[in-house]
Amino acid sequence: MPYFSDAEGEWLVRTARKVLERFFTTGEITYFEPPTPRLGEPAGVFTTLKTYPSGALRGCIGYPEPVKPLYRALSEVSILAATDDPRFPPLSAEELDHIVIEVSALTPPKRLDVPKEELPNHIVVGRDGIILRHGPYSGLLLPQVAVEEGWSAEEFLKHVSLKAGLPPDAWRWPDTDIYTFQAEVFAETKPKGSVVRVM
Repeated sequence: MPYFSDAEGEWLVRTARKVLERFFTTGEITYFEPPTPRLGEPAGVFTTLKTYPSGALRGCIGYPEPVKPLYRALSEVSILAATDDPRFPPLSAEELDHIVIEVSALTPPKRLDVPKEELPNHIVVGRDGIILRHGPYSGLLLPQVAVEEGWSAEEFLKHVSLKAGLPPDAWRWPDTDIYTFQAEVFAETKPKGSVVRVM
């Protein structure tokens, strides 16, 4: 049963765009009061920006842990995704009309305490996202990434190891911790277009 309604998901995506529009106009971060109590509860959240119509990634940053009320975290990660993703140059105001916005609201991460060789059996592609932590290294992949890339659970683990800056088998190391989480994902069908539930 989804935790967030389609209307709440639409609010998240439309608000992310409003936050960015206001930021490019004023240079300031704006927090919009949420219409329902659930959107004010602490939750992890990621904002993903993709170029339209190619779907190429243009920025993605988030808070994996429920450290802030969702509506406040949303404003912050939306600006960070546009300006502070080290993989890309900062987004320009002119680009915003050619960007599709996707918002992922996360459940709290849970550590998988199982033998390493059994990890792939405990990850459901299309449901779970993964966080890998090893000493100072960490990597996170949202659940929709494995679906988009057509990865198996083991391939997913290899790629989250690489995302952390480690070898692809780092998920097998005894002192590596693996966490899973789920996400409700909402996205624009086109820039400023209708909002749909992705998962």
